[in-house]
Amino acid sequence: MDVKIIKYNAGNIQSVIFALKRIGVEAEVTDDLEKILSADKIIFPGVGEASSAMKYLKQRKLDEAIKSAKQPLLGICLGLQLLCKNSEENNTECLGIFDTEVKRFRSNDFKIPQIGWNNIEPIPNELFKGIVKNSYCYFVHSYFAEIGEHTIAKTNYINDFSSALKKDNFYGVQFHPEKSAETGEKILKNFLEL
Repeated sequence: MDVKIIKYNAGNIQSVIFALKRIGVEAEVTDDLEKILSADKIIFPGVGEASSAMKYLKQRKLDEAIKSAKQPLLGICLGLQLLCKNSEENNTECLGIFDTEVKRFRSNDFKIPQIGWNNIEPIPNELFKGIVKNSYCYFVHSYFAEIGEHTIAKTNYINDFSSALKKDNFYGVQFHPEKSAETGEKILKNFLEL
């Protein structure tokens, strides 16, 4: 299986590579448009800041490549947020695949960012096959995608938010499946089997 991880200036790709290796999949990290668009599966991970990430994607025409992808594509953390319409992080216009706004957590009582384990409430779908309600996943984020028509899992921290989104061949998860133990491994396997 040809799996490509989109290379752009957002960190944490190494842990995704290791997680895929653990389930027997070798993935190539690349920003080559042809390679990305000819892959069987595309993973769009990211930890970082929305506006500089979007700038990098546009400079290398990766924004157009992502939008035109026909194969299953999985956005992780910042990757999910960049697939949305826009982000409050530096008022960034994003890729607009999901008609969803990304907001900043606001609270005087809770730590921001949310860092650590929290449970997800998935609705039955192929990405969460075999995942039970209230399974725990690992989160690190200050921004979240609102609940909307594309929400396929929700989580509560300060407020309810989308912990996963889906539209057509595009999937996004706010948590880090590569750091979410057996649950995360199962979600990655489900994605690779789509």
